[in-house]
Amino acid sequence: MKIVFMGTPDFAVASLNALANAGFEIAAVVTAADKPAGRGQKIQESAVKQYAVAHDIKVLQPLKLKDPEFIAELAALKADLHVVVAFRMLPEVVWNMPPKGTINLHGSLLPQYRGAAPINHAIINGEKESGVTTFFLKHEIDTGDIIFSTKVDIAHDATAGDLHDQLMDAGAALLVKTVKAIESGDYQEQPQPQSDTLKHAPKIFKEDCKIDWNKSAGEVYNLIRGLSPYPTAFTVLNDKTLKIFKAELAEKEVKGTPGTWYTDGKTKLEYQAADGLISLIDLQFEGKKRMQVGEFLRGMRL
Repeated sequence: MKIVFMGTPDFAVASLNALANAGFEIAAVVTAADKPAGRGQKIQESAVKQYAVAHDIKVLQPLKLKDPEFIAELAALKADLHVVVAFRMLPEVVWNMPPKGTINLHGSLLPQYRGAAPINHAIINGEKESGVTTFFLKHEIDTGDIIFSTKVDIAHDATAGDLHDQLMDAGAALLVKTVKAIESGDYQEQPQPQSDTLKHAPKIFKEDCKIDWNKSAGEVYNLIRGLSPYPTAFTVLNDKTLKIFKAELAEKEVKGTPGTWYTDGKTKLEYQAADGLISLIDLQFEGKKRMQVGEFLRGMRL
């Protein structure tokens, strides 16, 4: 079966590699255009493009997915199936093109956590379980009929980065299972269950990352985990931004008003939340490198 694979980040590479290793023909990959990144603004290729180039797979990088030239090139590949992992929304002319349809791998147990940031929001909301789902694309985002899903447990101290890696591996395995089932015709689509209690996973913006110390210590702890390592929760210390990659719940104690910080100047930096203290472990002060709290305190006069 001939596949066109659509994806951009590392999360998608694991799936692409698994499909290739399973013996499926990857006719081409469709990925984001190269763009400048970092301080030096060097041109950066997507992780999927880097993999494709290293494995002699054709690469398509359309700026617009409705571009007639791209549509013609895509149609000429005569793929049986399009596979989408961590890519952007597709127009109907693209997802409706292959005879066996277009499938998507999503980093949640649908219908929960539809949207751009399911991994982050699952941790932010303190979930104990997440998973991956394969489904057929249709008009409304993340609403197509489910093919398969796999559950993954979330550890109490797991970060978004930890869950990302768990789901990346689980998703790659699930995708191979799904494509094999589609090839053999041995599967049964299930409409997504209707629910009045859906949790959503919208894109996260900078303002969503600022810690509100008026919230409970548990909520703040989950926000820090859910935004680590990226885009990272932050607070303000001495009028400068302090990013927090890792923290832990300290005493269930209220020493002062929410947002007040305390330090012994050596190994401990704690912030007051509404009902307890959060102890910072791994952080980055504005203009400085990322470091452990002890190193940070040795170099700072607070």
